[in-house]
Amino acid sequence: MRNATYFKIFVAFSIIYLIALFIGYQNLDLFLKPVLIPLLGFGVYFYRPFPSKRVLLTALLFSWIGDVVLLFADIGEIYFILGLVAFLIAHIAYCVLFNKQNTGEIQINKVFFGIGSLLIAFYLIGMVLFLMPNLGDLKIPVIVYAAVISTMLLFAFNGYLIWKKPESIYVFLGAIVFVISDSILAFNKFHTQIEKSSFFIMLTYLVAQYLIVVGILKLNPRKVE
Repeated sequence: MRNATYFKIFVAFSIIYLIALFIGYQNLDLFLKPVLIPLLGFGVYFYRPFPSKRVLLTALLFSWIGDVVLLFADIGEIYFILGLVAFLIAHIAYCVLFNKQNTGEIQINKVFFGIGSLLIAFYLIGMVLFLMPNLGDLKIPVIVYAAVISTMLLFAFNGYLIWKKPESIYVFLGAIVFVISDSILAFNKFHTQIEKSSFFIMLTYLVAQYLIVVGILKLNPRKVE
């Protein structure tokens, strides 16, 4: 039952944090943001053992590192780059995680997979081309990151087609919302500032992490308690 308790605390703290962001208390970042992903991590840690548990914990660990480092992004560009690297590793871990899930007896629909792959590729290319004029020295890091997170989404889409339902829907929706979160962040940083951007970025980010974690646990033999 301990894992369920940590998830409930995560939801409660996330709501408090998001309310604080929405009403403008940005200074609470230093106190609340660093404790959110660890709560999800403890929820996973106290869940029953399953083959890809360590990979999921690795993805959450580097997500947390990215969260903490990005708190200092206003101090210098190096912190943004280091945060980008941390999340890059987290997304690679998510790719490995999705690839390790049991596919069961479901066969992939090649037509749907082809259409989905094209849509993801079009989104990746379109977003990069849209932001390219404003990326400056960060062109290569941003392009690499965009390619990796798109690959993560592709793995999640592939899983949606071959994993059991409705568990796979959690993971796929989580991956989509993760891409939306990063897209808002990129648009806000490299194109036009969005009002209450921190709120929308963190709202989508926290929902994405929660959906992916819960989806993965549901895909493994026992449901989240």
